[in-house]
Amino acid sequence: MTDVTTTGEPQADTLEHGWRTLAIAGGVIGLIGLVAIAFPFVTGLSVTIGLGALLVVGGIVHGVHAVSARGWRGSLWQGALGVISIVAGLLLVANPVVGLVTLTVLAIAYLLVDGVTELWMSMRMAGQASRGAVAASGVLSLVLAGLLWSGFPADAAWAVGVLVGIGIFVTGLSMSIVAITGRKDIESAAATADTRGA
Repeated sequence: MTDVTTTGEPQADTLEHGWRTLAIAGGVIGLIGLVAIAFPFVTGLSVTIGLGALLVVGGIVHGVHAVSARGWRGSLWQGALGVISIVAGLLLVANPVVGLVTLTVLAIAYLLVDGVTELWMSMRMAGQASRGAVAASGVLSLVLAGLLWSGFPADAAWAVGVLVGIGIFVTGLSMSIVAITGRKDIESAAATADTRGA
């Protein structure tokens, strides 16, 4: 829903005033992504330890819910889920290298499923312009899954860190692109309004 000013004109998009902040934030996030790519092992260990900590916290929440919800039939399952989450989280924190290997296997499985799914979707998109892009993305996912699998387990030391770093970098890059193109759109709209008013 757009806000309306007292003149009845829709208020300008937040990019008009915040494009610089968005561009700077995108640049910083992109830089963090590059650092993550440069130090993939440290990044991968950090992700593993962070995931372990989240599992421990989630397990505690499940356990508290199981104890506090007396009479609820699912409390036994909540308690069991809480214990499993806490144990899995502690194992990841205690031995993040093993967790890194597990995350690499999960990344390979994800890329494999994603690639097959996108190829299947592209076959159902007959006549659509975006069919080629979807198919290319699916093939890329399958190639990445194959490359990771062929180098496994040696690539566990860097794969997760590089994938996370690329994800962070692309996020920062897209934020900067949105800010810059948004600013150009605003400037061209202002120039068009000036020429019409003249």
